Amino acid sequence: MGMQKATEAISDAKSISTWYLNLTVFMGGAATMMVEFGASRLLGNVFGTSNIVWAVIIGLVLVYLTLGNWLGGKLADKDPSPIKYFSLLCWSGVAVGIVPLISHPILRIAADAFDALQINLMAGAFFAVLVLLILPVTLLGMITPFALKLLIPDTSRTGRVAGKASAIATLGSFLGTFLAVLVLIPLVGTYRTFLITSLVLLLTALPGLVCSGELRRAAMFLSLGIILFVLAFLGLQSAVKASSGMIYEAESAYNYIQVLQIDAYRYLRLNEGQGVHSIYHPTQLFYGGPWSQVLVAPYFNPPPAEEITVKHIAILGLAAGTTARQASVVYPQAQIDGFEIDPKIIEVGKQFFGMDLPNLNIYAQDARWGIAHSDKTYDIMSVDAYRSPYIPPHLVTQEFFEILYDKLNPHGVVAINVGRSNADRTLVEAMCATMSQAFPQIFVMDIPDSMNTIVFAAKNPMASWENFHQNLSNLQTTQPDSLLVRAMNLTLHGKADTKFSDVVFTDDKSAIEFITNRLVIDLLLDTTRE
Repeated sequence: MGMQKATEAISDAKSISTWYLNLTVFMGGAATMMVEFGASRLLGNVFGTSNIVWAVIIGLVLVYLTLGNWLGGKLADKDPSPIKYFSLLCWSGVAVGIVPLISHPILRIAADAFDALQINLMAGAFFAVLVLLILPVTLLGMITPFALKLLIPDTSRTGRVAGKASAIATLGSFLGTFLAVLVLIPLVGTYRTFLITSLVLLLTALPGLVCSGELRRAAMFLSLGIILFVLAFLGLQSAVKASSGMIYEAESAYNYIQVLQIDAYRYLRLNEGQGVHSIYHPTQLFYGGPWSQVLVAPYFNPPPAEEITVKHIAILGLAAGTTARQASVVYPQAQIDGFEIDPKIIEVGKQFFGMDLPNLNIYAQDARWGIAHSDKTYDIMSVDAYRSPYIPPHLVTQEFFEILYDKLNPHGVVAINVGRSNADRTLVEAMCATMSQAFPQIFVMDIPDSMNTIVFAAKNPMASWENFHQNLSNLQTTQPDSLLVRAMNLTLHGKADTKFSDVVFTDDKSAIEFITNRLVIDLLLDTTRE
């Protein structure tokens, strides 16, 4: 009886068009990557985009796909029926469509817990979403091995057919990667990307069920798809997060973006929201944060302060333009080049943060590539392109700082914002050691009541804290209440010892992720103990 069933199934498989089966394999490959990148954004919006989050997502997706490959092959050997195959595709579409409906309320709770650093609730939500992905990813993993059973007519062509199917699935994954990251998530958002993926899988599989005579089954899956979309329309209208004071949110190819308004202040938050990337007030300019520290950089050079001129400033990590706005007031004659990799953040800066300065030239480019290809030299360079506390590895290396050194004028100074914890300054000391390979003078200050440290690197070997003191003394006489003087007083208040570790980051070898991962884990453990 079993042999007869298998023979009938193989006969049915031969009646299914090869190009159609290959199309389903292609769509399955595309859907797999769309789900993987969608999952990274679901979690990244709340938990950040650290390599810990990425490692967990990629690792578990591979485990789920492995399970799916094994189950798909086993099921195909047991009953290689086209009806079962197309039903499998439909169930995978339904499972993908369920993900945003269940994860949306869970992640809204997690976002509130993250803001309050409620670690246990955060961890529960994180793993709940990962568990939610087991079913859709496992089902997607079953597609290719099952399709191979239907595609291989005899053993003499096994290698050729298997190689072709694998290539088609890989091409689908290629398309799914770019479609999700560059098109769907920025245009329609993460939740609707899951729904579109669900729809694609259902529309791909339903013709197969209809052609196999399974009209009632096809109608059932079509009904399930309609129900999912109705529920999604009713349930996904609210914001991704329920943050107090939120006046804007969006997703770009790079970030989840929030704008909060509290009284007259506006704040730019990205991804998990643990850190303010830009701040705006219509009349106030001094915020006591890292932005204004860039302004003080030239005054480590020898006095008199009146002879220190700033004509060109580069901001690597422009965000919504807080530093640029402050610099335009302190150095009105300066031309400012701002490098920001995310075009959506640039739009937000112009819309909500007054980033329409006549002396600001904005470049939607990677900071390292942009500064390396600039034809200018600068008096001040600001590097603030990290996602707290993660700094892109290519922006912390000896080779990067050698580029900055070459792009500075003789009295130019770099200011870089570095994360730390109260008990661990390993990253700060490693940055000092790395920058000292290119620069003769390094100075450090800690932003009070924060986990931010500013590291200054001066090209002039005569730069010193003594110069800074003297310049500040002179400026306090001529402009005692100015933004510049307030920023310089903050610098002195946070003055710290410059210490160098034995670690030097290079393009070839950089332990930046290891150090920052340890910072994050220590912070979470400290919060849990409290």
